[in-house]
Amino acid sequence: MAVSARFQDPADIAGARSLARDFLTTVQARHGLSVSAQAMGTVQLVVSELVTNAGKYAPGPCRLDLEISNGVLQISVWDSSSTQPTVQAADPTRIGQHGLEIVMAVSQSFCVHREPVGKQITVTLQLADDPGDTTGGQDM
Repeated sequence: MAVSARFQDPADIAGARSLARDFLTTVQARHGLSVSAQAMGTVQLVVSELVTNAGKYAPGPCRLDLEISNGVLQISVWDSSSTQPTVQAADPTRIGQHGLEIVMAVSQSFCVHREPVGKQITVTLQLADDPGDTTGGQDM
């Protein structure tokens, strides 16, 4: 189960969040996959942060790929900049620029791959609060 979209404009961030929410809602309805309310919010937050950074730091479009396998969502965002993202040192007085810290804190994995053009950031997130829950119910 996968979906992919290209985004050109910073205003598309809401569209990226909507794509993620609609994809997960559809997967829940059609396949009975359990997606907790917390996971739904976390996915939208991560998508928003990654697409925002792509629009802010890379010229041109970005591509968002969402793929589910075994109850785990893989989120990948490609952009045209080869510059590696960096996490700033913790500073509770700093206003803003905490997005990458947040993404890394809520994700099971975080990886950056250089591409022939640009880079791809890939994170994985568990979709159920209890990965051992096999009921397939919807938590929304």
